[in-house]
Formats: sequence, structure tokens, C-alpha cells
Amino acid sequence: MSERLLTAAEVADLLRVSTMTIYRLVRRGELPAVRVGRNYRVREADLTRYLEDQVVDPADLELGEVDQA
Repeated sequence: MSERLLTAAEVADLLRVSTMTIYRLVRRGELPAVRVGRNYRVREADLTRYLEDQVVDPADLELGEVDQA
């Protein structure tokens, strides 16, 4: 097995979000994960795919949605 599995904490650190955010994404089925005992592991390829699916096209944004701060 050559594909790297990341812990929820490692994914959270990479994305600069809390570990709870990662658990929520996994529970909602938005971020695929593998259960190993009581812990979740995320495949690097699944994380990459998730991030690619989150890309926003600026042309689709309405000005009211953008924070002007």
C-alpha cells in the first residue's frame, strides 16, 4: 500500500481548520474517510479530490456574497 493515509488532525492542520470541522465533513459524507479502529483516516487522493470540488469560479459570485472588508 503506497497511498498515504492522513489523520483527521493532519488534515485539519493542512486546511487550517479545526479537527471537529474534519469530523463533520466525514460524517456528512463530503470528505471520504476510512475507519481504522475508532479513528478516521483520509486518503491523500480523496483530500485532493475534495479540494478540487470546492474551487469557486469568481464569475459565479454575486457582489453581495463577497465580503468587502
